[in-house]
Amino acid sequence: MLKEVNFPVHRRYKSRTEWEPVGFFSDCLCNSTQFDLMLGFFSSSAINVLSYGFASFLYNGGRMRLIVNDILTEEDKKAIANGELDVPIPYFDITNIEQLKNTLSERDTHFFDCLAWLIRNNRLEIRIVAPKEGVGISHTKTGVFSDGLNKVGFDGSCNFSRSALIDNLESLTVSCDWDGDTSTATINSLMDDFELVFTGKDESVVFIPTDKVRTRIEGAFKNKELRELLEDEYKFIQQDISVKSLPQTVIKALGIAKIKVEREIEKIKAKIGSGILQNHEPCFPYKSGPRDYQKQAFENWKNNGQKGLFAMATGTGKTITALNCLLEIYKKFDFYKAIILVPTITLVEQWEVECKKFNFSNIIKVCSKYNRWKSAIANLRLLELSNSSNKLSYIIISTYASFVRSEVFMELNQFPKSKLLLIADEAHNMGGGLTVKRLPEIKYLRRIGLSATPERQYDEIGNRKLMDFFGCDDHYTFEYTMDEAIRKGALCRYYYYPHIVRLTENEMDDYVELSGKIAKMMGYQDEKSQEMLKMLLLRRKRIIHKAVNKLTVFQQILQQRMLERGSLKYTLVYVPEGNMPDNYEADIFDQLDTIATDPETEHLIDDFTRIVRDLDSHIVVRQFTSESTDRDAMLKEFADGSIDVLTSMKCLDEGIDVPRSELAIFCASTGNPRQFIQRRGRVLRTHKDKRFAVIHDLIVVPDNVFEGECYTLEKGLVESELKRVRDFALLSENLNNTITELQDVLNHYNLSIFN
Repeated sequence: MLKEVNFPVHRRYKSRTEWEPVGFFSDCLCNSTQFDLMLGFFSSSAINVLSYGFASFLYNGGRMRLIVNDILTEEDKKAIANGELDVPIPYFDITNIEQLKNTLSERDTHFFDCLAWLIRNNRLEIRIVAPKEGVGISHTKTGVFSDGLNKVGFDGSCNFSRSALIDNLESLTVSCDWDGDTSTATINSLMDDFELVFTGKDESVVFIPTDKVRTRIEGAFKNKELRELLEDEYKFIQQDISVKSLPQTVIKALGIAKIKVEREIEKIKAKIGSGILQNHEPCFPYKSGPRDYQKQAFENWKNNGQKGLFAMATGTGKTITALNCLLEIYKKFDFYKAIILVPTITLVEQWEVECKKFNFSNIIKVCSKYNRWKSAIANLRLLELSNSSNKLSYIIISTYASFVRSEVFMELNQFPKSKLLLIADEAHNMGGGLTVKRLPEIKYLRRIGLSATPERQYDEIGNRKLMDFFGCDDHYTFEYTMDEAIRKGALCRYYYYPHIVRLTENEMDDYVELSGKIAKMMGYQDEKSQEMLKMLLLRRKRIIHKAVNKLTVFQQILQQRMLERGSLKYTLVYVPEGNMPDNYEADIFDQLDTIATDPETEHLIDDFTRIVRDLDSHIVVRQFTSESTDRDAMLKEFADGSIDVLTSMKCLDEGIDVPRSELAIFCASTGNPRQFIQRRGRVLRTHKDKRFAVIHDLIVVPDNVFEGECYTLEKGLVESELKRVRDFALLSENLNNTITELQDVLNHYNLSIFN
């Protein structure tokens, strides 16, 4: 990990000091999994230095993105010549692969074998750029290392040539994101500059076609396995590097790199327990192995013809359960192939993290955020066709929105149907919209569907198609309920506090008027009447969402929490999104990250956020919405306590992992049971420092003024609302509190919390 690297206190590296630039690069290569590099020029002489750490970088799952000039400028050529006193200047045009290959030594070739391996395994993306009209990146020397948790950026005079890294008096300045806001801002600026060029938005440079370069690099070097690359590197490190013809500064710098990288290779050998280095095998990420219920899920799936729908409570490890099935496939056949479908881009990235925990590699992400997947998929399909042993392994992660698009579906539906495992996360999404129309065309025979709530409300047709697709008759392939999960400690215990919220006089007048109109429209079945009914229900729902007294009750809950704990750390607040009617069509509106269409409702999140902020100036509160560009960072800061409160609409519903949450306040009513089940599961995830969770639920109940048809209608709505309350209360530690709070409402409508 990057935090384990011994960086100088002053964060500066300089040639001919104890903090040699070459030491920085070898240290970071051995301790990172992502390297973004933008260079002014790239001389083959630098490969002698970088080759020390590169195979270790690959072994650790390293991925690299590289931006280089197509050829050295005259100015840069002179700079190298001035630094090299005893040998000719080895420079090259990177678009001329044959010329490049002829200039390389054995160690240099090893480095490019590594590059070829990266490209072949979709772990290197490269952009070749040329300055436009005499400007461009000819003197850029920046990069960012990442280990998945932390980032280290560098910027300075140090180019990637031997003269720069070793012989010249070159320097670079390093920024570590754990040093504070200034360093983080510097790294973000470096990343922004890199992305501007990498995505083709920098108008000062032009691209040389990357696909062409990628193909020529692959074809010019041997197709080596990762094991061979590691053995090559170990061999080079053992060689005597004290060549008399080299300057002493070179020998000293290479000696520093040798010691550091040799230590890393020895660590790898010790882990494997053998004198011969081998590939990093896929394995279960935790020493304890899969839990008994996760093993049972695999057995049920296998016995069901390798098809199945897993109904597992939020927080019980659906992702790990599915990936364990993929691991079992690997154990039997010595390969793994999977397509994973998810509803959001955030989940694409979370699944990638989970896959890496299993040591699964060759991961391709297909969604709007990543525009380089087409060439990666094309290369993968070619490798499938040419791979006679069928041992090729890979994982493709796609959003549903991308998957259903015709051109994407055509590409992703052409891999081996009997060998690939299709995993559908939040599988209820497959029962509706465009995805359900694709089900008959999906040919993959191995299938797993995952959901805490597979059943689509009031959608029997969609439910039946979903069950058939995953090979289910009248029951799920595997089921692990929230009740069972709490009893067995997979989820934490919780206390549930419902709060009755009353409408103001004006709100009540509008509500009564709309309820009367709704009661009259209920008997009409024609399309025009149904559309009008839908609009009336939506208007009434907005009254519930915008109920002014919610803000007062919400403030009281926060004040009480502050009195009890003196802090609001680890608090999630679900505010109204304002666009889901409480009727039978809830699933039609069940789209993650939807923003309210009512302008007033859109700003409700600001009102709730302001109440938190005004409570105490020391409370850190952030809005977690579909427009947030730093959601991963926000979740990390929430987990470590840097952010006390997250306010959200629907973005924390599906799949977002927030195990440290201890208090949840539900300020939004919903007619869709899936939402409150997922939200409850979100706050019940276990954590070593968490004994139990607390849930506060704001329930708007109009005053008891209805008679006749309106009374019947209101009773039905209250009864529907009580389904949520009942589910929450019956599994809580304080059921009597719920009964006491709701007693008057239950008596008026002759209802019981128990049925």
